[in-house]
Amino acid sequence: MEISKAELTSAAAASRGGNSSSSPGAQDLMGSEILVKALQAENVQYIWGYPGGAVLYIYDALYKQDTIQHVLVRHEQAAVHAADGYARATGEVGVALVTSGPGLTNAVTGIATAYMDSIPMVIISGQVPTPAIGLDAFQECDTVGITRPIVKHNFLVKDVRDLAVTLKKAFHIARTGRPGPVVVDIPKDVSFKKTAFHGYPQSVEMRSYNPVKKGHGGQIRKALQLLLAAKRPYIYTGGGVLLGNAVPELRTLVDMLGYPVTHTLMGLGAYPATDRKFLGMLGMHGTIEANNAMQNCDVLLAVGARFDDRVIGNPKHFAQNERKIIHIDIDPSSISKRVKVDIPIVGDVKDVLTELISMIRETTTRPDAGALSAWWDQIEAWRGRDCLKYDRGNTEVIKPQYVIETLWNMTRDADAYVTSDVGQHQMWAAQFYKFDEPRRWINSGGLGTMGVGIPYAMGIKLAKPESEVFCVTGEGSVQMNIQELSTCLQYNTPIKVLSLNNRYLGMVRQWQEIEYSGRYSHSYMDALPNFVKLAEAYGHVGMLIERPQDVEPALREARKLKDRTVFLDFRTDPTENVFPMVQAGKGITEMLLGSEDL
Repeated sequence: MEISKAELTSAAAASRGGNSSSSPGAQDLMGSEILVKALQAENVQYIWGYPGGAVLYIYDALYKQDTIQHVLVRHEQAAVHAADGYARATGEVGVALVTSGPGLTNAVTGIATAYMDSIPMVIISGQVPTPAIGLDAFQECDTVGITRPIVKHNFLVKDVRDLAVTLKKAFHIARTGRPGPVVVDIPKDVSFKKTAFHGYPQSVEMRSYNPVKKGHGGQIRKALQLLLAAKRPYIYTGGGVLLGNAVPELRTLVDMLGYPVTHTLMGLGAYPATDRKFLGMLGMHGTIEANNAMQNCDVLLAVGARFDDRVIGNPKHFAQNERKIIHIDIDPSSISKRVKVDIPIVGDVKDVLTELISMIRETTTRPDAGALSAWWDQIEAWRGRDCLKYDRGNTEVIKPQYVIETLWNMTRDADAYVTSDVGQHQMWAAQFYKFDEPRRWINSGGLGTMGVGIPYAMGIKLAKPESEVFCVTGEGSVQMNIQELSTCLQYNTPIKVLSLNNRYLGMVRQWQEIEYSGRYSHSYMDALPNFVKLAEAYGHVGMLIERPQDVEPALREARKLKDRTVFLDFRTDPTENVFPMVQAGKGITEMLLGSEDL
């Protein structure tokens, strides 16, 4: 968008102090310069973005500093995904910058993805000048209205004097309580007007926003009594444990009690997957032992999880068995939302678990060893039926599970991160890669967004340059943001892309096979690109792997190429399905365990 003569005149007036109210000890700064000062004060190291007319003053201010690195993506959706991946892996607030109109609408999918998974982010969007708002100006859209349902909060800054405190509020809201994305919409004239800048606020108080941190002591004591009296206890955790940095506390609690534990898709890595007390992921594609324990326990401790539809299946079926439920969550609206609980505890999961652990240490009461032993015997009986079995002896076609197992065996002791797109490959990665550490498994859970894999991996590799970063994807998902291979080259983020290419939109095909009598409506791709040549065209290394015996050598070769992005095109069995599987409307123990159940 061209800068108009009127805007240039306004900018000139601003540079003469026409829009500022100077006072002793203050600097006269443009809004764009205040924004950069705010980002520096928040210790922002990276911004992912794409320029446009409404944000050119901001880009000019970024050009004049050298502490924040801007990453130019190829699509605004990828900017938000990359910032999201960075936030998931580091725990810091991710920052993205987009222009007005289509810049913002392109970012919507990324914002909604972060919102569904409670990821702390600040998205800065440009807006048309304030006098033009509401007049259908070039590249105008109602950013506040469009993003309202998919953000924790959003702001439209109409006065440059409000910019610093608004940014302080945005970062505070994004990272505290239940985290989430915050959009700050900055009209173009606000970015070039000047005002007296007295420094970035050290703190901010918001009357209407005071998230509870400390759990109610009485409720925690009740929870303790219930937990210690349990005959068939179970600990169920979600992404809130990772987001709340409560992993050490969770591990201490599980080890002190000796109780079985399960995680949601978002919670993997909170407790080591290689430990016997971990029963595997639960839910729609969870293990027999995890789902049966969920249904048959007598006391359930839910921590930072939300009993969503993919976890408990049909709520009526879940409610059939009598059990006492303790639910710890920072967000009061998540408690008793889908499942009625007996002991709600609103508070920061780290604080609540710390208090619970100290109470256990103080009491002489211990769990019923006999009952717990019998419960473990039952769990081991369920576990005895290998629900993740597949044809390991097949030498004709690559089984997708084998690729993930091979990757895990090769990297189990390495400093590795795994991102995924959405579909069958995502579920196989969750089932067969045993995550022993938190924040190593980065995927879109709540929204289920295809195309996140490569941008997530880019964001992580920038934050963790010494770590190995693998993106597990499919030939469908990967094409949604494949242009970001160009960004990987420009910013030297050498990731390894493992495409489990079965020539189908695999999860759609699986549902069509099971629920729609094999009517494969538009789930087959007839015109796939040559991914090896495509990777090479982007300046990377491409590999085609068609035989099971070539899987391990290809992965070894890719890992040796530490400074190159490698695209591995694994031609996998197009008929393979993800099992176990709970069909829509069924209970979590009503699982299909293989093709013999179809």
